[in-house]
Amino acid sequence: MNVNIPEIFACNVFSDEVMRTKLPKNVYKTLRRTMLKNEPLDMTTADFVASAMKDWAIEKGATHYTHWFQPMTGSTAEKHDSFISPAPNGTAIMEFSGKALVKGEPDASSFPSGGLRQTSNARGYTAWDPTSNCFVKDGSLYIPTVFVSYTGEILDKKTPLLRSMQALSKTAVRFLKMFGNERVTRVTSTVGAEQEYFLIDKKMYDQREDLILTGRTLFGAKPPKGQELDDQYFANLRPRIAAYMADLDEELWKLGIYSKTKHNEVAPAQHEMAPIFTTSNLGTDQNELAMEVMEKVALRHGLVCLLHEKPFEGVNGSGKHNNWSMSTNDGQNLLDPGDTPMENLQFLTILCALIKGVDEYADLMRLSAASAGNDHRLGADEAPPAIISMFLGEELDAVLKAIEEDAVFKTENQTFEIGVNALPSFPKDSTDRNRTSPFAFTGNRFEFRMVGSSDNIACPNVLLNTIVAEELSQFTEILEPFAGTEGFEAEVKKLLKNVLKEHRRIIFNGDGYSPEWVKEAARRGLPNYPSTVDCMPHYTDEKNLRIFRKFAIYNRNELTARTEIHLEKYSKTVRIEARTMVEMARKQLLPATLEYIDKLCKSIATKKQIGFTCMTEEKIAKKLNDLADRFYDSIVRLEEQDKEACAISDVLGQAKAYHDHVLAEMDIMRSIADEIELNMPAAAWPIPAYSEIIYNV
Repeated sequence: MNVNIPEIFACNVFSDEVMRTKLPKNVYKTLRRTMLKNEPLDMTTADFVASAMKDWAIEKGATHYTHWFQPMTGSTAEKHDSFISPAPNGTAIMEFSGKALVKGEPDASSFPSGGLRQTSNARGYTAWDPTSNCFVKDGSLYIPTVFVSYTGEILDKKTPLLRSMQALSKTAVRFLKMFGNERVTRVTSTVGAEQEYFLIDKKMYDQREDLILTGRTLFGAKPPKGQELDDQYFANLRPRIAAYMADLDEELWKLGIYSKTKHNEVAPAQHEMAPIFTTSNLGTDQNELAMEVMEKVALRHGLVCLLHEKPFEGVNGSGKHNNWSMSTNDGQNLLDPGDTPMENLQFLTILCALIKGVDEYADLMRLSAASAGNDHRLGADEAPPAIISMFLGEELDAVLKAIEEDAVFKTENQTFEIGVNALPSFPKDSTDRNRTSPFAFTGNRFEFRMVGSSDNIACPNVLLNTIVAEELSQFTEILEPFAGTEGFEAEVKKLLKNVLKEHRRIIFNGDGYSPEWVKEAARRGLPNYPSTVDCMPHYTDEKNLRIFRKFAIYNRNELTARTEIHLEKYSKTVRIEARTMVEMARKQLLPATLEYIDKLCKSIATKKQIGFTCMTEEKIAKKLNDLADRFYDSIVRLEEQDKEACAISDVLGQAKAYHDHVLAEMDIMRSIADEIELNMPAAAWPIPAYSEIIYNV
């Protein structure tokens, strides 16, 4: 069946085109000013918009509306109210007011608040974000909103993102005016989030309690074949996967999401979807929506979409490559170096601001991608290490060295020659790609590769926006007195030279996976935070608190609350995993092992009665019996470690206990169980093996 993409694209979105046709001209213009210039929206305008939005949504089959928000749970939240209102004659009418559009009142007491709200203080508010499109899905009108407490504290992930975008725009516009950009009135951070995921058969999923409860396999011996042959990457799509991807694309297109690229990833059963760039706010909303659609569409195909960062041990995990840049309202990409980067002083100054910012706030960069799931992925062979560094490529690095040395840099336009007469030559890119770098320049943007596949991208983009706003603010204070003078260019180069002298250590163009880099990073004085527990307390360091307060992103209480929420979530995640392991071990794996040992022993006894030797059976039985004893002892230890960690009241102390002791014992238990699996008949092992799960779709 052919899909008419232009016809279906954004058909379920209250888009600019729909607003233009459904709203009176004066109302449309007022709403556009609100969206583009952050002007307040008066209630009269809101009533017109609400009425038009309701009529459009009902045409699309909606009966309800919901304020859709992003609390600190790590997922989205929604409460649905119908448009229905009673009429005097006992019938019903459909109503939707501007007040209902602009403001909602969900119960705030049951969402994570990090101590900002007590359970008895339930009131919270959602407020419409008119910069993000409303849409219809599953019979409801979805209204993207922020979420704050009764006393005004931030309880969501969207509010700080909007604040950081506003701060970046204000600072960047002032910065650009020094370089003669008088037409620019708004700068917007943009993002394209490449989404990796796994697809497995639902029948397999339903037999794995660990996948159901934790999103990852807590047990599972490595299969004979993993990803050694690299034959999965970009391979031909299997029919079932192709059908899923086609269905997914269509659903995403209907919701106005520019799903552009789809392919098989490196690991068996792993895939990727990449969208086209959009504003950070809209891109964050769309990525949250895309993950939800991925999971729902998978079920239609008898599949389950796994978004955990490391669902299978021994094969690549999944990330979410956060491609970040900045664009102006007159169409400039501020991270485009142009054909002659040495002469593009504006670009080089922004680049050096990023170099300085990433070096000074490496701890914030690291913790923006921190989670219990991502800890299993970072530093492995499929993800960058936990040490923050920047990759610039040979050409940009040479440009910066020329600045440092007051040398002349000559741009050489290189052509890539393939060596086959029938094939055309083409321009060679100025930089290679570095898959091992956490923060890599890729031509006209930076790719932040550390972000986990299940993460909300609001957090890393809040931090990037805030860091860049801070550095551009500092640069502007230094350079503004010289703007418009003959000495401006010299002062800019002087500043860049000083920045590079102090912060070049953050630039690393080599192999981030190599053991030598860990030693070299330590020699350079770069921080290394291997786990969430190591980095998360740095959220509230004074230098970090200072910039968040400077740009009104967070206050001290909100930042402290976020630290506690992340650490509590870490502990709870590991606790659930540990208890799931114990339950599976006691109820499935250990009984199956003992049952097979008993079967072996009975077979040995029978054979000996008729004079047969049983050396092989005796060796297997002895080995399994020894493993079963060790397995049981590990179960007992894990239960005790979990109990002790759970009793710790201090949130950081508890997280450390779960990291240092509970996770360590979980690793021991898993290694024993995986060895047992390798010595058991497939029919006797009670859960599907890796080979069954990742190769049968």
